[in-house]
This record gives sequence, structure tokens and C-alpha cells, in this order.
Amino acid sequence: MERADLLIDVKRYEEARELLARRLAEDPEDVRAWVKLARSHLGDDENGPKALQATERALALDPEDIGALVIHAHALRAAHRFPETEGVLREVIRLAPDHWHGYALLADWLWRIRVIRSGQANGGQVRREDQDAALREAGELAQEAIRLGPEEVYAYEVAWLIADMSGNRTATARLCEAILRLDPQHEKALAWRTEKAATTPGVKATRAATLYADALAAAPDSASMRSGLDDASYRLLRGVRWLALLCLALAGVGIDLFATESMTQRELPLPLGQRLWDLALMALVWALGALLRYRRLRVGVRVNMRSLVRRRSWPRVVLAQAAWAMVCALLIIQIPWAERGIPQVLFWAGLLPTVATMWFDRGKNG
Repeated sequence: MERADLLIDVKRYEEARELLARRLAEDPEDVRAWVKLARSHLGDDENGPKALQATERALALDPEDIGALVIHAHALRAAHRFPETEGVLREVIRLAPDHWHGYALLADWLWRIRVIRSGQANGGQVRREDQDAALREAGELAQEAIRLGPEEVYAYEVAWLIADMSGNRTATARLCEAILRLDPQHEKALAWRTEKAATTPGVKATRAATLYADALAAAPDSASMRSGLDDASYRLLRGVRWLALLCLALAGVGIDLFATESMTQRELPLPLGQRLWDLALMALVWALGALLRYRRLRVGVRVNMRSLVRRRSWPRVVLAQAAWAMVCALLIIQIPWAERGIPQVLFWAGLLPTVATMWFDRGKNG
């Protein structure tokens, strides 16, 4: 029996069933063996009918066995008889009123059952009042589960889900923090808290990327947080184009590309000292705006930015646009032009392709 338990835990269900079959051949009235057999069927391929048969045999031997009742509820759900689980779980609570798990499981399933029943009774439409009533009742059950099991993560998970479904943001945040207090590496709670902090209006891309990188250090397998880090990294890369456009504007100002009535344009070609000075200003823009900022980023963020460029097309487009704008700026300011016609063409050639896509790719994640 212990070996069968271990085999089920490591998902070697067929081997567990062979052991349990031998055990049941020796003692067909072993309730625990029937319950474990049902577990193996549920874990293997959600084989509801076989699991249901096993739990029915267990309950025929002992109708008040808590473990058999709980697995029977799971078997009913796997057998597409979900609404029937409410009565089973209420029987679990009646038999074990001081144990938290029955309350938590019923809270988790009750609002779903009531939604199904409301839809069936109203032609497929779920009435809002039915849903609200179900969430209130489920919330009360979840709070009772927390009272009885104050250190049990699942009880808080259920209460958190119900609070989120009810739109109670204060309770949702409080329960999320309670889950992370019990399990600092809880993937969903970490993802929720991180996304909430990173998407708050006014949070810059650097801060958002740092938040996601910190959360991924605790839950490295979270797909949602990896996606959030990719989004923040892409926002950082999009900022590079603004630096290139600023350098392009400096080049245009440095050579006085566009005449105004209030000032006289500089004589061309520009002296070497002026061209070197403009080059130094561009270097300062990149040193302060990109290099220094990049070096201050978390190592994980820097690695992800390089990975994003290899994995996605839009980051490469963004970098290519920034490079093209910089080439145009350098050609404008470093070649000793005698006329302003070609520099003006270069200015617009560097500006227009970049500006044309800056709003188009705003909502993309790379």
C-alpha cells in the first residue's frame, strides 16, 4: 500500500494499479485500497467511470469514510456529473465539521455548480443574482476553511479566487499576500502581485522589468511572468529609437537644416571642430540614455533583452530603425557638405520610417 502511494505520487499509475489489484485480491474489503485505485484512475487519464466504480465499492464498505467521499466527489466530476458533487461534499462537512478541506473544496466548486445550474434553468444564460449569491455562499465557506486551517495554502487560494471573481480588489490583494506569506514561491500569487505592480500607471519599463526579473528568480517556470518580462524588455528597446531620433534632431540643428526668419544659417561646410563637438553630444546622449541605463539593469533583464532580439522580429526592427536613424545623423553631421539639399534628404529618410511605425508597434510585445 505504501509503495502504491509512492507510485501514484510519481505518476506511475499502471504499476500502482498492479500492486493494488494484488492487494484487493487478498482483501477485497480494504477501503483504502479501493480509494487509492480510484486515485490512480483519476491521475492517469481522468478515467471517471473506473474511478467512480472504485469509490462506490469503497463507500459500500464504509459510507462514512471521509477519504472515500472526497475521491468520490472528484470521480463524479471526472465522470461529467459535476453538480452531484455538492451533496457529497456537504456530507464530508457533516462528518468532519472541524476539518478545513471539505469547506475549501466545496467553496471552490460550489459557485461553479450554481453557475451551471443557473445556465441550465435559464436557457444557457447565467443570471447575475444567481452568480452573486453563489459567490457569497462560497466566500463564507472559504472563510470557514481559513479559520479551521489558517496555515493551509489551498484554503487561501479558494478565497482569493472568489474575491477576485467578486471584484473585491482589497480582499484579493490581502489574500494574495497571505498566500505569499505561507508560500513565497507560489507562482500564481507572485504573477498577480507582480503584474499589478508592473502595470500600475506611471511605472517605467525599467522598474517593470526589474519586478518581473525578481519574481522569476522565485518562480522561474512561470510563463505569464516570462511574457511580462518580454513586454517590459521590449518597452526598453523601443526607447532606444527616441535616443536615435534625438541625435538626428541634434544633427539637423547642428547644420541648420531649416532656415528661419529670425536667424541666419551657418555657412557650409562646417568646420571640423563643430563636427567633432556635435559628435561628442551624440556620444553623451547614448552614454547617459542607453549605456549607463543598460549597465544598471538586472543581469536577468539584460540577458532577456538579448534573448528577445534573437527570438522576436519586432525588437530587431526597432534596433534596425535606431541604427538607420543614427547612420543618417552621422552622415549629416560628419561629412563636410557644401549644400543642404542632401542632408535634408538624409534627415527625412532617417525620421519618417521610424516615426511611421512608432505608434503602430506600441501594443506589440515583440
